Amino acid sequence: MNAVAAPQRLALIGNPNCGKTALFNLLTGSRQKVANYAGVTVERKEGRFEGASGQTYALLDLPGAYSLNAASLDEAITRDLCRGFLPGEPTPDALVCVVDATNLRLNLRFVLEVLRLGLPVILAINMADAARRRGIQIDTDVLQRELGIPVVETVAVKSNGAKALLEQIDRVVANPQPPRQVLADDADLHAETRRLLSLAVTMPTRTARVDDTLDRWLLHPVFGLVALAVVMFLIFQAVYAWATPLMDGIDAGTAWLGAWVGGALPEGPLNSLLTDGIIAGLGGVIVFLPQILILFAFILALEESGYLPRAAFLLDRMMSSAGLSGRSFIPLLSSFACAIPGIMATRSIQDPRDRLATILVAPLMTCSARLPVYALLIGAFIPQQQVWGIFNLQGLVLFGLYFAAIVSALIVSWVMKRWRRDKSEHALLLELPSYRIPHLRDLAIGLSERAMIFLKRVGGIILALTVLLWVLLSFPGAPADATLPAIDYSFAGRIGHAMTTVFAPLGFNWQICIALIPGLAAREVAVSSLATVYALSGAEDDAAAQALSPLIHDGWSLATALSLLVWYIYAPMCLSTLATIKRETNSWKRMAFSAGYLFALAYLASLVTYQVAVALGAG
Repeated sequence: MNAVAAPQRLALIGNPNCGKTALFNLLTGSRQKVANYAGVTVERKEGRFEGASGQTYALLDLPGAYSLNAASLDEAITRDLCRGFLPGEPTPDALVCVVDATNLRLNLRFVLEVLRLGLPVILAINMADAARRRGIQIDTDVLQRELGIPVVETVAVKSNGAKALLEQIDRVVANPQPPRQVLADDADLHAETRRLLSLAVTMPTRTARVDDTLDRWLLHPVFGLVALAVVMFLIFQAVYAWATPLMDGIDAGTAWLGAWVGGALPEGPLNSLLTDGIIAGLGGVIVFLPQILILFAFILALEESGYLPRAAFLLDRMMSSAGLSGRSFIPLLSSFACAIPGIMATRSIQDPRDRLATILVAPLMTCSARLPVYALLIGAFIPQQQVWGIFNLQGLVLFGLYFAAIVSALIVSWVMKRWRRDKSEHALLLELPSYRIPHLRDLAIGLSERAMIFLKRVGGIILALTVLLWVLLSFPGAPADATLPAIDYSFAGRIGHAMTTVFAPLGFNWQICIALIPGLAAREVAVSSLATVYALSGAEDDAAAQALSPLIHDGWSLATALSLLVWYIYAPMCLSTLATIKRETNSWKRMAFSAGYLFALAYLASLVTYQVAVALGAG
């Protein structure tokens, strides 16, 4: 029997944010697997696809790199794999070097480095449609002639955007040729890049003029920071002002569904599970989806516009004084969505000291899982009124919570800087892309992905924990001589009452203590947990059982609400984030330190908040 030949191995290589991974997803679809490289924590993505001829290829998505003179772990992995230095990783048969058509000045220099590897190379000019929309003209024939390698255009976000690339891959694999032009001297790379740009790329003068005008204001050391603060402030105002009608509709729909299901089923455990457990619990979380999507819409728009690297540049001096760097800005901003991708994004930070500091403070950023808790408490205790006739008071409080988290992260990193031995400063080098108007389709795709991630969490871990909590709250039943509500005798009730010994100084009642436990798996579960607890606590009115906000408003003091808000600024991260810290730092000690210092901060800050609020008469 003849052995089946192994498929040809190809690797995608390119700068970060060039669309390389989008191209990988387009080519391989669902035929991909994710693991880690042996001995390191860098993610390894490999998949298979068929070329235009029907031949099967194995495709590896290499970590993004700005240079093969490695200054970060990601760059070292990319360099060593291409040179065959990684154990168990054969050298690729050919490379597909992906570049951003809208930022060729930075990308072409890296292409010249890749040619030195001596492997067959195809140059894929990605985002070609975006470049054309902005008036950038790229002569691919000239680039192909000057570089001596095949050059094709791709659009990774379109279903047929890699057709030309697939055809070229078949040709290169059938007749592999090493690059014929290789520069040996690093000093010549910049000059050669400028020469190629002058020959093959025509930039619209209007684009350069607009960029310069905007940068004159947005990168100004004073006006630029003011503009950034205004942008962030307006985002949090919009989160409340725009989301309210949608949230009211979802809330009304949840209450109607709970009442309908409760009336259609006979009294019993199934009725309670569906109405008090699943509908009340999940409905209490889904209602905050509009606010989360509005927040993500602004973040995606800022990213698409080219503004985020400029914000990193603006904040570099302030962040450096706190022991971070401007490169920490984007991982920390990503942590506002979720700390896990934010922590993973620190791989691009070259300095190990700055990378570790960023990892340890990333959980302080207010991730989207905290937003349901904030929205619940703010909606219940902060009046919906205007300040100075134009600002929403609830939005101001939300902005204050996010601002407190950012300031706390800077203080924590500053303290860490005082303790470490290496106090040297490291310069920030950034390539600023041209400004561009965000593409509505790209924003829609990004928002739909975020919505699906959120809903999958609701239908997965949050549903499972809600059902588990219902069981713990419902069993065992109250004894015959019970004098308290049945929930007080349940497993969860007993656990909650026991925990109040520790958390009573913070103003937390036993219902809050119960919600803190499943909140370790996912913070937004705290809201569904509270909804389930109060629904099972015997609310007289079914509609009231579905409306958590008025229940906690009547049952909690303002001091308790403020204490819980402050708790969630610092609360220990979810278990998935702890696992990510362990994986990225390869240290149980650092993971334990991260969880420990966050718990200590949360407890101390909540204790002070509650005691001061009570002293001021808010108890």
